[in-house]
Amino acid sequence: MEPSHKDAETAAAAAAAAAAADPRGATSSSGVVVQVREKKGPLRAAIPYMPFPVAVICLFLNTFVPGLGTFVSAFTVLCGARTDLPDRHVCCVFWLNIAAALIQILTAIVMVGWIMSIFWGMDMVILASYKEQGIPQQL
Repeated sequence: MEPSHKDAETAAAAAAAAAAADPRGATSSSGVVVQVREKKGPLRAAIPYMPFPVAVICLFLNTFVPGLGTFVSAFTVLCGARTDLPDRHVCCVFWLNIAAALIQILTAIVMVGWIMSIFWGMDMVILASYKEQGIPQQL
């Protein structure tokens, strides 16, 4: 007889209680797998999966001219780069990337945009490495 959904929830709750009760962090192996998914906002989900060299160039551009790499990456969407927004039209995703670039440029004066721009470029490189390694898009 297979365990029901309720039994799996009970086992997960018991494992969590055991982990909380043991201050050393040692837990018993109960066979429960926990999966965590990052919830992305529309601007973050609009970052395209580009080829690795293009992503590195965009990171370089974002590091020295805030928003420029993000602006360039917007055009890769028009060239067929995929994003985490498959249900949105290509033009909508393009304009989301342009909006992100403008936010980075306009807030670079107070350093927020520059920092955001560098992190945006790092995300581009990370997503490009996922694409290069063949890791599924839904992370």
